[in-house]
Amino acid sequence: MTRRFSLKFSAELAVWGSLLTATACRPDATGTAAIVTNARESAVSELGAASSAAATGITSPELAAIVREHWAWVLTEDPLFATRLGMHDYDDRLGDPSDAARQRSRGVRDALAARLAALADLDPADGLNRDLLLDELRAQAATDVCRFERWRASANDNPLARWGDLPRVHPLRDRRDAMRLAARYEAMGPAIDVEIALLREGLASGLVADAESIRRLVAMLDGQLLEPLDAWSLLEPLDRPTVPEDARARLRAAVEVGVVPALTRYRDLLAHELLPRARPDGQGGVGALPSGSSCYEALIAHHTTLRLSADEIHALGLAEITRIDGELAALGKRALGSSDLAATLEALREDRSLYFATAEEVESAATEALARAKAAMPRYFGRLPQADCVVARVPGYKAAYTTVGYYEPAHADGSKPGEYFINVFDPHTRPRYEARVLAVHESIPGHHLQIAIAQELAELPAFRRHAGYSAFVEGWALYTERLADEMGLYETDLDRLGMLSFDAWRAARLVVDTGIHTQGWTRARAESFMREHTALAANNISNEVDRYVGWPGQALAYKIGQREILALRRMAEQTLGTRFELSAFHDAVLGAGAVTLPVLRRRVEAYIAAASR
Repeated sequence: MTRRFSLKFSAELAVWGSLLTATACRPDATGTAAIVTNARESAVSELGAASSAAATGITSPELAAIVREHWAWVLTEDPLFATRLGMHDYDDRLGDPSDAARQRSRGVRDALAARLAALADLDPADGLNRDLLLDELRAQAATDVCRFERWRASANDNPLARWGDLPRVHPLRDRRDAMRLAARYEAMGPAIDVEIALLREGLASGLVADAESIRRLVAMLDGQLLEPLDAWSLLEPLDRPTVPEDARARLRAAVEVGVVPALTRYRDLLAHELLPRARPDGQGGVGALPSGSSCYEALIAHHTTLRLSADEIHALGLAEITRIDGELAALGKRALGSSDLAATLEALREDRSLYFATAEEVESAATEALARAKAAMPRYFGRLPQADCVVARVPGYKAAYTTVGYYEPAHADGSKPGEYFINVFDPHTRPRYEARVLAVHESIPGHHLQIAIAQELAELPAFRRHAGYSAFVEGWALYTERLADEMGLYETDLDRLGMLSFDAWRAARLVVDTGIHTQGWTRARAESFMREHTALAANNISNEVDRYVGWPGQALAYKIGQREILALRRMAEQTLGTRFELSAFHDAVLGAGAVTLPVLRRRVEAYIAAASR
């Protein structure tokens, strides 16, 4: 899973999340011109430079103007995203999550979309840029019906998860940076109070999360609130020599007087107001909400970039599960001497020698797997990323509630490498046979390779370099899990059993996500299905199902994208025969950044035509 920029992506995905994040405009801003006008004078030059560069490669003056306005809007909409891209003029801001700001944001979005739709007579390259941006804006508009801000409560998407790692993102080079971080901390309490008010409004109109999601979030908040203040990740900057004493005092006061009471109010809202009226198990999917069917349909289109029905996806998942079940049973018989699928999965779960004993072992295995992948990379790819990738541990406050690992991109200004976060919580539940495939997906040749290359495509406009279509991004990372066997990154059949279990995991998502959100599946039914068809540990399965409940549709992207990339590779191999070069195919797939699956197909068809001459 990739956590793109400030998203729980996002986890979630750069352009998508940036445009949905509440606006950072001042209260009198009414459009993109006002956004730029209202920026501080000191911000004009840096924002101006960023927005000017946003239209790189675009020849149409009209399209270039829209793209520049769009990018200026994106950067001011999401100050944390701007920070990650090296644009620091909004480093003292978080954003305004109010309804008024959200409505202004949607107005700007829809106006940009209307102007894009009116453009005609563009050359093919400009036409592609226009179509990609327009499709994305329209997809966002379609999901407005979901009204997530009124009801979503998830251990994966909440103020603590959103801002707990802020010191890792925010530069702390001098006193000015420290004071800007303090200003961000001071904005957290009011922002949390706005979220509280929106959740109350949602509850009054019949919108509320399911009970288990709320219980998990309350437990997560309780764990953090019981920690001594000095142990909070937000106060880690107090130990840095670049943070002067007056800034330290301000940071501590902001957390103690602002953040802690606000999180306590948020926690009490969840426990005392929302939980008693929460949706019961079996009604946790969006299908149980007003307009839930329209919401899920829009989310399918957004996350897969295809027009598929929930029933089609459910059936596809069942077919994929049947196929992978056979592969797992056959390899299990060879590697473990097991008699069938159930025996293979039981052996993988019950043999404690197949699990790590310490957090250090988990981290060491991740580091070693990344090093092997770095060494193998040049033989399979023509274009290689310049940004480095390193291993880091998932922060303790979220480790018990999140997935086995995730990736956060390198900062575009080179100030931070890409980071593969490995979850070392309860190491005895972390299988050794998953270590290689997990590293492949989250780092190289998965997320880091693809995302770093995209960020470094200087010939593309900025929104293309930092786009994050889920089907492409996650589809690529899942594709590389099998590619890694060709690259020699799996040394044993146990590594390959991990790969097959992970493939079954993503196939199961097609069944479970659609089951939860359109068929009334309970968490227990979803967890049981995953236990029957994957070797995932029980804690991972529980956290995964919780993620699907709170992030509808995103889990569909992996297998849908992987299948398309595999189909395109087969088409290229069959058409080109001896002319097929794997590195050239990979460069064709990765060479335009993340794109929709229909655009990817057209790119590969063009590569095949050129290579056939």
